[in-house]
Amino acid sequence: MNERAWLVERFEENRPHLKAVAYRMLGSVSEAEDAVQEAWLRLGRSDVSDVENLRGWLTTVTARVCLNMLRSRHTRQEEPFDARVPEPIISRDSGVDPEQAVLIADSVGLALLVVLETLEPAERLAFVLHDMFAVPFEDIAPIVGRSTAAARQLASRARRRVQGAAVPDADLTRQRQVVDAFVKAAREGDFEALLAVLDPAIVLRADLGQLPPGASRTVRGAHAVAQQALTFSKFARSARPALVNGAAGMVVFDPNGELFSVMGFTVAGGKIVEIDILGDPARLRQIDLDVLDR
Repeated sequence: MNERAWLVERFEENRPHLKAVAYRMLGSVSEAEDAVQEAWLRLGRSDVSDVENLRGWLTTVTARVCLNMLRSRHTRQEEPFDARVPEPIISRDSGVDPEQAVLIADSVGLALLVVLETLEPAERLAFVLHDMFAVPFEDIAPIVGRSTAAARQLASRARRRVQGAAVPDADLTRQRQVVDAFVKAAREGDFEALLAVLDPAIVLRADLGQLPPGASRTVRGAHAVAQQALTFSKFARSARPALVNGAAGMVVFDPNGELFSVMGFTVAGGKIVEIDILGDPARLRQIDLDVLDR
């Protein structure tokens, strides 16, 4: 086997791992794929004959690419941060495909990704690499241009934020029952039934992107969210059950059969504690729904 073929083989072995790193860093499958592709191009331009740990080298390169992408995103402020919803991973309601399972392993649900979206790029990198992939702080420090102690502090600050993320109930069947009850109540316009499945402190995030201006927002509290759900009733009839990052969710279609929104639910203690709605047309076009028909 020549060197080129060997590199291709090793890179493909590590691709699922690199994509998992990039997805946690970027909250977008399409951007994660772009980052991994850039890592491949950089591998092709580099002399790695003396690299003992190619997986570690590739992880570092992918992390650097993701950090640059995050910094660019923050500079452009292309999304309203108050209601930034990551690009979700959609699966059939019957189960997650093996390839998708790698991306959402370790309970990488929307609730966690939403919190990660609030972190500064360097904080996110330090937390993801160290807490999720056990990369030593000595290796993280050069990536973020900080000392080892400073890199450790970055991860610590991120960890405190992440500890506040909602932890969903493990029983997927129970999750589905609660979400189905929400959709049924929305379809029927039953305000009291909606309140029955919503946690009093529920948070709803609706990310509609740039159109219409100001529409993306965060709504808090059961009564306010229930009012919003009543406006959803006309679309609830076209809602289709799906798994959203491994949890019970819905995909909603418009009258033309086009994807209108993806709804991720976090169910804890038998109540819905978070609803994350991605309705940004530009990012919805990046979502692969083919898996629903397999």
